[in-house]
Amino acid sequence: MPIDPYILLLLGTVGLAALFPARGTGADVASGASTVAIAFLFFLYGARLSTREAMDGLRHWRLHVTVLACTFVVFPLLGLAARGLVPVFLTDPLYQGLLFLTLVPSTIQSSIAFTSIARGNVPAAICAGSFSSLAGIVLTPLLAAALLGNSGGGFSADSLVKIVLQLLVPFLAGQLLRRWIGGFVTRHKKVLGYVDRGSILLVVYTAFSEGMVQGIWHQVSAARLAGLLVVEAVLLAVMLALTWYGSKALRFDREDCVAIQFAGSKKSLASGLPMASVLFGAHASLAVLPLMLFHQMQLMVCAVIAKRRSRDPLPVSEAAPAAASRIAVGTGTRSGSGSPARKPPSDPAS
Repeated sequence: MPIDPYILLLLGTVGLAALFPARGTGADVASGASTVAIAFLFFLYGARLSTREAMDGLRHWRLHVTVLACTFVVFPLLGLAARGLVPVFLTDPLYQGLLFLTLVPSTIQSSIAFTSIARGNVPAAICAGSFSSLAGIVLTPLLAAALLGNSGGGFSADSLVKIVLQLLVPFLAGQLLRRWIGGFVTRHKKVLGYVDRGSILLVVYTAFSEGMVQGIWHQVSAARLAGLLVVEAVLLAVMLALTWYGSKALRFDREDCVAIQFAGSKKSLASGLPMASVLFGAHASLAVLPLMLFHQMQLMVCAVIAKRRSRDPLPVSEAAPAAASRIAVGTGTRSGSGSPARKPPSDPAS
């Protein structure tokens, strides 16, 4: 079961913030740099998202509606139900972080990677992740305003303004400029990926530094962290079961069920951390802790599931066209299920 190297970097950043938190002028500089980094991060998100691919994916609207419903309806409902676990399993701040976790959009890269390994509908996973990330820029703040209110560590109407200025405006600017800079972004994808991750590390350092200065870490004990892990394990198990058996009940084929399971059961660390920094301010450290733990958990569990799904026997409906295609060689016709060719992505982390 994989340990995401990026999680180790995040934990190292948390340790650095615990030992050497930014204070005074250093805190102001780190906060300003974090604000700029978040804006640039979402600018790159906008520049990368292919509008044409997203529009092409609308043809499979039932699948995308199902994934969006899992991400922004079922997940939040389970998060609200977890309120009954306070104060036995969770403290109120940890519960707020857990509830915020349920409001975050789905991943893109890891959903694609696991869907590819499990021989699912990769083009649908690409579009579903893109739609979820795009919708999350608007839906996550609105849901946070409705469900968290002022209990979210100072969440207010000002936070919505910050979301628009720091997330939505840069994202739209990236989309508008994609025509001219899209090629550059694609050619330098690897280098800009380091910029992405470096920006998130800066956000984590700033958030946890503020938490250390505020002394909020005294509120968390080992027993509370263990309780949080148990709750998140149950949450992930429920969502994995609902997305798999629910999609089967809705009569999706196997490839679509795989895409729905992996896209509908995940939460994006890359989108959630910057949003939490904007929404929660000094309380962001506890707010993002559940998300960081859930991210690693979902990678480990879904890696095992994807490997097992890869060994599933192909249905007769998928095996027959493969045989027919061998007979039809040289006729100029294209046989098969009609699904676009799938190519596994290079980076499973998101």
